[in-house]
Amino acid sequence: MAKLRLSLACWEYDRTRALLENHIPVDGVELTCSNLPVEETFFRMLRHQKFDVAEMSLSAYVMSLLLENQPFIAIPVFPSRLFRHASIYIYRDSGIGEPADLMGKRVGTPEYQLTAGMWIRGILSDEYNVPVTGTTYFTGCQEEPGRPEKVALSLPPEIRLEAIPPTKTLSQMLDAGEIDALYAPRMPSSFVRGSGSVRRLFADYQTVEQEYYFKTKIFRIMHTVAIRREAYDKHPWVVQSLYNRN
Repeated sequence: MAKLRLSLACWEYDRTRALLENHIPVDGVELTCSNLPVEETFFRMLRHQKFDVAEMSLSAYVMSLLLENQPFIAIPVFPSRLFRHASIYIYRDSGIGEPADLMGKRVGTPEYQLTAGMWIRGILSDEYNVPVTGTTYFTGCQEEPGRPEKVALSLPPEIRLEAIPPTKTLSQMLDAGEIDALYAPRMPSSFVRGSGSVRRLFADYQTVEQEYYFKTKIFRIMHTVAIRREAYDKHPWVVQSLYNRN
């Protein structure tokens, strides 16, 4: 009996490499795998459903459940898990020395709905009493101009969200002090090159993350694996086959 042909897109992690290189079989399935940056995978899957199976932002998947047709079904496989205390960057002259100082500040984030940003806002609220409504958020591309939200947002009015000018980037704005902080899954170039203008909020972030885990026992989920609803409805057995290869 011929195997079911499915397309899969994900990033190459140590835990996905064997699948991408076809070293392990998936029962009843012939996978055509694409090794893509997660931003491209998410965009193509969320906007156009280009793949049968794909790595997906957890927050984007949860938001998709609010849609009438619920286009995806996820399996409990998590290619990426991180704590994210290390992903809060601040401008050196912003007056921010501890989490409470973020109140009233200008905070950049590539997209408001990013899973990393969602968890950061939750950690700051739960652990440091910095409410989600306590800052003004600025969205836009981190390194190259032009980055729209991948999914439509409907936010309550008390959340203040503004788009940055199309000619600017969040990394540049942070380096220049035009924003006070940045919540981002990737290190901004202004931090990487060591300009001196940008530093982490938690300098000893590894210790902070360890303390957080010992306290909460939570290891934050960043990405899950989603199947197109149409493919699942036709072949529900693929869920078990794919899960068995996680």
